[in-house]
Amino acid sequence: MKVLISGGGTGGHIFPALSIANAIRRRHPDAEILFVGALGRMEMERVPAAGYEIEGLPVAGFDRKRLWRNFGVLWKLWKSLRKARRIVREFEPDIAIGVGGYASGPVLKQAQKRGVPTLLQEQNSYPGVTNKLLAPKAKAICVAYDGLDRYFPADRIIKTGNPVRKDLEDCTLTQEEAKRELGFDPSRPLILSVGGSLGARTVNEAIAASLDTIAGKGAQLMWQTGRYGAEQFQAIAGKYDNVKATTFITRMDLAYRAADLVVSRAGAGTISELQILGKPVILIPSPNVAEDHQRHNAEALSTRGAAVMILDKDAVATLPAELSRLLDDPSAREALSAKISAMALRDSDEKIVDRIEEIIAR
Repeated sequence: MKVLISGGGTGGHIFPALSIANAIRRRHPDAEILFVGALGRMEMERVPAAGYEIEGLPVAGFDRKRLWRNFGVLWKLWKSLRKARRIVREFEPDIAIGVGGYASGPVLKQAQKRGVPTLLQEQNSYPGVTNKLLAPKAKAICVAYDGLDRYFPADRIIKTGNPVRKDLEDCTLTQEEAKRELGFDPSRPLILSVGGSLGARTVNEAIAASLDTIAGKGAQLMWQTGRYGAEQFQAIAGKYDNVKATTFITRMDLAYRAADLVVSRAGAGTISELQILGKPVILIPSPNVAEDHQRHNAEALSTRGAAVMILDKDAVATLPAELSRLLDDPSAREALSAKISAMALRDSDEKIVDRIEEIIAR
């Protein structure tokens, strides 16, 4: 079996792609798997670290605010299409899988031109432009939300959910043990704040505005600040003995297990992890993403009572009171936990590999 997997740009694309590759390898140890990503993006480091080969394209996203910059983007797209054509011709895949992100467009377009069957994995409740353009010729479209037949051919949609990192489910520690392992008091509630590896300034500012509230409730905070503004926010955290701030959390399995409440952006991958783990969450969707898809993701939960959503523009003013309410009301946290857990779709990677095998067999 020869499988081409393309996409990336963020952890939300890379982790599902690696989960699919790992599931293929478990069933087919001799499978040849080649990734194609965007040069300079995080997949060019993460994929080799996971033991897979990767080729990079000079592709970039369109600049919607400064349109004159797109002359360079179009030049990079033309070069990427040429390189993608060569990769598809030389690798001769049995199937090409697109997980979203800049690189998946050129690669899957060239695969479809050469008659290679394609499968799309759409993580969000509102699909990106690339997947909408590729969908008419795709053999299958694996999704995590209902209602995507508005954008994709209904007869090719299969609801598999989004693959999540296996280590998150495999953690065997109790919540108290995980808190102790991370250096927190196991008898006190713990809030986990995550804004992505680069950080999310609004989330960090809202957390900073909530520190007195958190301390006043006797709660603790594990705060992933991300790289941007890390020194500023870690200096603020240093004034509180109930707060541990770090640029990046390496043991997310422990952090999730320890948390009583999560504050997060609304990326599709993060939401899938929270659903699988049944964690009560306050979602602050990023307004700086294509098609405002994080707000659509958050609304898919908040309208079902499975999460609290605070808009980015309201976060600094609103988060302290929302944290106070949920810290005072364990039954409200339990209700959020039960409803988000009920939305979980498990074994997504295995379901996707089932469909890959069916497509290749046909």
